Amino acid sequence: MGAPPSRRTSRNGTSDIAEALATGTQLVVGRYHVDVATGHTWWSDETYRLHGHEPGEIEPSIDVILARTHPDDRSRLSRTAAVALHAGRPFASAHRIVDPHGRSRSVVVTGQGRHEDDGTIVQVVGYVLDVSPVTREALDREAQRAVGRALVSAAAVEQVKGAIMVTRGLAEADAADLLGEAAARAGVPLQVAASQVVVALQHSSGDPAERLESALATVHAVDRPRGHEAQLARRRLHDA
Repeated sequence: MGAPPSRRTSRNGTSDIAEALATGTQLVVGRYHVDVATGHTWWSDETYRLHGHEPGEIEPSIDVILARTHPDDRSRLSRTAAVALHAGRPFASAHRIVDPHGRSRSVVVTGQGRHEDDGTIVQVVGYVLDVSPVTREALDREAQRAVGRALVSAAAVEQVKGAIMVTRGLAEADAADLLGEAAARAGVPLQVAASQVVVALQHSSGDPAERLESALATVHAVDRPRGHEAQLARRRLHDA
C-alpha cells in the first residue's frame, strides 16, 4: 500500500503545498507548457504577471523562471524541472519568485508530462498558483476564516484540481476526472462543484487530505428557479 498523500508530499519537500491549496482562499492561477524537444515555453497572461511581466513582454523559458526564483530555492526548483522534463511524472513544487521590481511572492507549481503512444514525453504542462495570500493569512488563523466571504472565480476549478493532484499524487487528467465525478453525482457543472469545494475548504480545518475528501463529498445539487422565479431571473438578465 502506498504512503498517505501527506507523507508523499513531505518526502518531496512540499508538505506545505496541500495546506496552501486547501485553504479555500481565492488564488491567482496561471498555466504553462514546455515543449521537451525544443524547450519552447508558453505562459498564460496570469503566469507572465506572476513573474512581474506584462503578457508577451519577454520570451518565457526555464532560464527566465530560474532567474526569477529566490536564490535559496533555485537549486531545488532546477532539480524538480530536470526530473519533470526527463520522467514526466506528476509533480508539485513550492518556491519564491522575486520579480524585476524586487517584489517577492510564494508560488506553487504543479505539472505532468504528456506522452506519445510510444511513451516519449513531448510536453510538460501544468499550473502556477500564487499562494502569497495563504502565506500571509497563515500568520493569523482567525483572519483566514474570514476568507469564507470571498468570491470564488473560475480559477476554483484549477485550484481544486491542483489540490487533488498534490494530496493524492494524481495526474491532471485523473484529478479532473475525480472532480468531474463529484459534479456528475450532484448534477451540477464542474465550476459549481469546484466553487462548492472551495467554500467547504474555507470552513474546515485539520489534515489537508481529509479536508479535501470531505469537501468533495459535500458537492450538492443547486435548486433551479421555477415558474415566475425563472421569468424574473430571465428578466433581470435581459435588463442587465
